[in-house]
Amino acid sequence: MATKRAFLKQVQGVTFAAKGESNHWVMMDGPESVGGTNAGSRPKELLLLALAGCTASDVTSILRKKRVLLQEFEMNITGQEVDEHPKVFSSIHLEYVFFGKCIQAADVERAMELSSSKYCSVSAMLRATVKITHSYRIEKPRVSVPQRELSAQNQETR
Repeated sequence: MATKRAFLKQVQGVTFAAKGESNHWVMMDGPESVGGTNAGSRPKELLLLALAGCTASDVTSILRKKRVLLQEFEMNITGQEVDEHPKVFSSIHLEYVFFGKCIQAADVERAMELSSSKYCSVSAMLRATVKITHSYRIEKPRVSVPQRELSAQNQETR
């Protein structure tokens, strides 16, 4: 079993700087109405971003191993918050958006399923208390990629 550590330092009011073992600082802050200065993300926003980052890393890595060429990838994350304190998320929806040519739905669905059920540790931690749903869209490339660039990308994945 591994132990992970993080460090947090108060900057002022409810403005905090924190870093984990990767040694990258993250700013967290609240609105001015609670003593913040709007200088950073809210902690619950970071929770949504952590979930998205975790599953995005899994899904794009799995698709790369399957030799699926993504021109672009985006996610839209929506969290439904309860009205009473503590204002926890009751549900989170992840929309994956894939841009490229010849992207097969079966490959996307399998990558999302593997991330959700096996690889994404953030999802695994949240799953017991938050309903997490998924959807996806496969879109045409926004900008055409010259054929020679696609050929070069194909060579890199071999």
